[in-house]
Amino acid sequence: MRRNAFATRSLTLLAATALAISGHGLANAAPFGPLPPANPFLGPVGTATMHGDAESSDTTPSAGPGTGAVDARYVPLLGACPTILQGSDEMPMALCTNIIGREPVVHLLDPATGASIASLTLTKGSLLGGVYAYVDDQDRMVMVDGNTDMLRIGHSRGGDGAWRLTIDSETPLADPVTGHCGGGDCDAVNSLMPDRDGNVWLASALGVVGVVAPDGTVRTKILAGEQIANSISTAAFGTAVTTDHATYLFTADSASAPTVVWRAEYDRGTARKPGQLSWGSGASPTFFGPEKGNEYLAITDNADAQESLIVYRSATGETVCEAPIFTPGSSGTEDSPVGSGNSVFLTSTYGYPYPALPEGAGPSSPAMAPIAGGMTRIDVNAAGDSCETVWENDIHSSAVPRLSLADGLLYTITRDALFPNAIAGSADLPIQEPMLDMATGVLDSYSYTAIDAGTGEVRARQQIGASAVVDTLEMVGMITPDRVMYQGTITGLLRIAPR
Repeated sequence: MRRNAFATRSLTLLAATALAISGHGLANAAPFGPLPPANPFLGPVGTATMHGDAESSDTTPSAGPGTGAVDARYVPLLGACPTILQGSDEMPMALCTNIIGREPVVHLLDPATGASIASLTLTKGSLLGGVYAYVDDQDRMVMVDGNTDMLRIGHSRGGDGAWRLTIDSETPLADPVTGHCGGGDCDAVNSLMPDRDGNVWLASALGVVGVVAPDGTVRTKILAGEQIANSISTAAFGTAVTTDHATYLFTADSASAPTVVWRAEYDRGTARKPGQLSWGSGASPTFFGPEKGNEYLAITDNADAQESLIVYRSATGETVCEAPIFTPGSSGTEDSPVGSGNSVFLTSTYGYPYPALPEGAGPSSPAMAPIAGGMTRIDVNAAGDSCETVWENDIHSSAVPRLSLADGLLYTITRDALFPNAIAGSADLPIQEPMLDMATGVLDSYSYTAIDAGTGEVRARQQIGASAVVDTLEMVGMITPDRVMYQGTITGLLRIAPR
């Protein structure tokens, strides 16, 4: 009953916000959707996973801050915060990695300010270990710590009024995950996601795919010679995993062991590109579709000269279409596709300068490059047998965008020169005064940006900082039902709300 209430609330919210957007600085809702089906073991659609839902669609039923002026609050947390989630109780949580020591820390946030009101420091693991967490149907963050234990972290308020974070359960994963490489810290679980049968799927950096059954039993399959650097996605068809060589669809057999349904190789190129964190696809596999929200599966390849979007049929792995993306010679992305209806939205990260790389990332080719920028929308045709580019722009997105199905806007943070000229499509949108007084001489500025998903035009752009402390590192934002956007940065987070 509780999960039905979550699904009903999401649909009601989508309908209500679509009717109420006129006159509030929001765009007319674009014809995208539907939302992916709600997963009964996840929190609310749009806020329960890094990419919004189990299908990694990067969509939300909620309207965002809109095209009017916004208030941006920088919250220092002394760590990079790639994962910001929210459960049905509307208490935001952030999973961060401390700058000093690099331990993972879970923060419970004040919904009114974004400030940390409780924190829990966990065992250190690898740089990207455990960052793809989720919120379950009991509002607990589910993640893997440096001991390779799957933790369910709850929060509650004591009699003294103080909030606390507690580890409600621990499931050891070390033996089945690290046993194949000699134990110790030789491998790390990067991603977790529940399926619709109560299993929790996992993926590790060195190619282990596993199923944690409801009774805690863990069964795994090793993808020999392949590595996994991005999150996994689950849908009614199965669990999608993209390695540095191929995309897979798995299901669990009668013994809850992972079984390959289909495998599709892609062009992985000859090296990692600047602006990517691994050699291979930078995409988390994204389910989307015009009928059920999951009939297609999208990734990007890593072809040397020019990358392509590849769309598969989720059930069979048959290739629906491929389309080249971004400028040849500077074509690359680390960002997951945004998928909704017949449309896929992609952002270039080519040349993005990360301050640290995962162990084993290897050199890039070339070693350095300027940030290329660019965003594009590609649609699968109505017959489902080809795709075409609908629009392109040249903005420098420094975050994975989030598409609001309520207002038809793509929300992101853009990175530009400190005193940029007007970018294409926004000559009539002057840069507003910085909301944060943090100029430090860094020659880049960061701006809250809303883009019309129908046309690719920039509808709003407001500078929020000109300092490395608000570098958003191509991390993912999260939009709440209250139209508040949370965005992780290298040192904390931004809370952006309509003024």
